[in-house]
Parts: sequence; structure tokens; C-alpha cells
Amino acid sequence: MHMPKNDRAETGISKKDYKRRLRALQVELVKIQRRTIKHGHRILVIFEGRDAAGKDGVIKRIADHLSPRDTRIVALGKPSDRETRSWYFQRYAEHLPADGEIALFNRSWYNRAGVEKVMGFASDNQVGAFFDTVSAFEKMLVRDGTQILKYYLDISRTEQEGRLADRDDDPLKQWKKSPIDAAALEKWDDYSTARDEMLRRTDFEFAPWYAVHTDDKRTARLNILSHMITAIECPDTDTSVAAIDPAVIISSPGQNLMALAD
Repeated sequence: MHMPKNDRAETGISKKDYKRRLRALQVELVKIQRRTIKHGHRILVIFEGRDAAGKDGVIKRIADHLSPRDTRIVALGKPSDRETRSWYFQRYAEHLPADGEIALFNRSWYNRAGVEKVMGFASDNQVGAFFDTVSAFEKMLVRDGTQILKYYLDISRTEQEGRLADRDDDPLKQWKKSPIDAAALEKWDDYSTARDEMLRRTDFEFAPWYAVHTDDKRTARLNILSHMITAIECPDTDTSVAAIDPAVIISSPGQNLMALAD
């Protein structure tokens, strides 16, 4: 029997205060999008992390009040036969933001360094080739005018176990269930090792990682949105509404692995 949801990760933020702060941050995101559209900017936000770490929830809060026409939410399924025979980055390239767009990737090419590596869906040679080429791929995007934000959502083992169990109990969360859920806990240490290697090897100066503690969903969401409005240049935004807790969002996680959940 799993621990009740409310007993696992109590938040210090009331629902009323959370909604007030969330709305203020969403207002600033709308300003950022207006400027993105006006000046033809391209913004790519990548969310990676353990299963049930809250990627869907934070993406929903980001996109809630943005223009659907100019916001791309990308959550790709299992690659087709042709995609498995193509250049690895090819299936992702067609979903990259065009001028004036914000793209939110719910998992990305970093699948190769995480799920595919741990589950044996990619060979050692394929994983090695990924690490050898991902820097050049992202540098090419940045040089062409795309701003990349990369967030790794981290979660404790106890909280992950509870959230995965919640999916069995809640009929509205059935769509989130997958055969890989069980492996998330069974292969916890393998995922930790893969995470650590990925963060060490792909925390680029031009496209850095930010790790986020997400046991407290409300705090995590507010911190991510706060970070976004301070990281994306926009003279119109009021950054005074942003509050970033360095204990929640960890910069240079590749060098601060001890601060991550294990």
C-alpha cells in the first residue's frame, strides 16, 4: 500500500497563494511571447527527468495562456521504422521552433542518454555517437538564433513510487501509464547513473542544464516559470514577480550531483 498523496510532499504554499503567484508569472510569459512573435525569436524549452517528475504539469502551466498557434508542445511517441533508420536528430528537427515560436519539448533527443540507454533500446555505440554529436547539434541551433533552456526534473524515490501508484488509482491519469513505469523503480540506480553522465557531458555553456527538485509540485512550477522569465530577455517583463530558490533549481548540475535525489 502506497503512502497517501498528501502525506508524501506537503507544500508550504497555500493553494490561494500558489494561484496568485502562478498567474503573475503567466502574465509575464504572455509578454515574452508577444515579443517573441514581434521580433521573430525562437525559444526551445526542453524538459527531461524521471517518470512522474511533473513534466506534463509544468508544461501545462506554461502553455495555459499562450497562443496555441505560436506555441508548440512536442511529446513524441515510439519512433517509426523509418525514423529508426534515419539520422537520430531528424525526427526532432521538424518540431523545432520557427521564427516567432516557443517550443516545449516533453522529452527530447536526450531520450538516447536516458530511457534508451537504461532500457537497452540503443546500443553502446549509438549512445556514444549521441554524446559525440549533441554538442555540435545544439551549438548549430544556438548559432542560428534559437535560445535553448534545458530543465531536468528530479524526484525522490519515495515520491516517484507514490505518484506512479496514484496513476493506478486515478481513472483520469490512466493515459499516463506505460510499461516502462515499473522499470522506473526497478532501475532507479541505472537511471541515476545515466542522469549523472548526461548532466556532466551535456551541460554546455551555450545550452546549460538546470536541475529542479519536484517533490513539491507547486514550488517546482513557480521556480521554473520564474527562471524562464529571468532567462529569456524581454524588456517588458516585470522580473520582480520571479522568485528562484537555489535549493529547488540547481545551476551547473553536472558539477553539483550531490544535490540531486538518489
